[in-house]
Amino acid sequence: MTGERTQEERQEERKREYSRRERFFAYWLSRIEGVGAKRAGKLYEYAGSFEAIYHMDETKLTALSFLGEKTGRAIAAARGQLEQRRVEFEGLDRLGISLLLAGEAAYPRRLENIYDMPVWLFVKGRLPAGDRPCAAVVGARSCSPYGRQEAEYIGRLLAEHGVQVISGMALGVDQAAHRGALAAGGDTFAVLGCGPDLCYPRASRDIYEALSGRGGILSEYGPGEPPLAPHFPVRNRLISGLSDLVIVVEARKKSGSLITADLALEQGREVCALPGRRIDPLSAGCNRLIRQGAAIVTEPEDILDFFHIKCKNSIKSKEKSGNTLAKTEKMVYSCLDSQPRHTEELMARSGLGAGECLLALHQLELRGLALQPANQYYVRKLE
Repeated sequence: MTGERTQEERQEERKREYSRRERFFAYWLSRIEGVGAKRAGKLYEYAGSFEAIYHMDETKLTALSFLGEKTGRAIAAARGQLEQRRVEFEGLDRLGISLLLAGEAAYPRRLENIYDMPVWLFVKGRLPAGDRPCAAVVGARSCSPYGRQEAEYIGRLLAEHGVQVISGMALGVDQAAHRGALAAGGDTFAVLGCGPDLCYPRASRDIYEALSGRGGILSEYGPGEPPLAPHFPVRNRLISGLSDLVIVVEARKKSGSLITADLALEQGREVCALPGRRIDPLSAGCNRLIRQGAAIVTEPEDILDFFHIKCKNSIKSKEKSGNTLAKTEKMVYSCLDSQPRHTEELMARSGLGAGECLLALHQLELRGLALQPANQYYVRKLE
């Protein structure tokens, strides 16, 4: 029995060594320009292992039609960078980054059947739990104050009901959704179009740092890879692929969010969108999605129906009670809506003087009933 255990232990040691070698050669391949998920997958299928790819003859590489001569030569030339890549690979732990390969036990099951499945993932923090629901919240970078409030509320609503929130950490809607989920103490995950060691955009630094401990950051791109424009449409398939439902908050006619929605439909995911005014450019994309069959979100709580989750009473929208407001505060509050209003317009609408109007607005801000998205512009805070 002792000999059998020793043999088993040796087999396990060989498996671990093989796994580590494969992970290293996968890392080496991932850093070669022109080798994306599609080509890497076909190359792996052809060679049988990442280490075998490293040892392939240059003539064979350049002859493969799915690679092309330029990429084949780039792979052959990259053998000269092996030691540099080994140093980088050994330093992943210090960066708090792990490299996960398709086929490994921890690899997200939701990604296994999507088109151009990523062959590898760089992960900082955790992966979304496979046994819990996930929803992507996406939308315009230059969103309106209304869109930002809705995205933050949806992120908070989902998180408070145990739904994991996926987004891209971009300005606008993405940021708001992440912040809402974090404020509720929930789990949220960002898929980046750059290396996981880079915070992009810089304005998302607070989210980036929080996700390292409260969720996770995922990317197909290795450490130091810059946020190039072509990376973002590619990463969108992972945002939708990791999710059971994609929620579009605001989107223009031509928007990356619509790419995510289209990818979601191709992947068999559900899509829903918030409707908007016909003349609002930020609502054009959402209205188009609804016209094409996406579910319409008239109340954020409706989203929970998709997951068969009953909304907690404490979360449901409640109309603000005006009983505790002073007369001038009620007058100003009745003039506020989801569109930013300048103080001069609010003075004209309410009939109040400058001093009374500004004091009322200050009190409404303190009570959490109004927000100032820009200097001297105010909106009603949504519940």
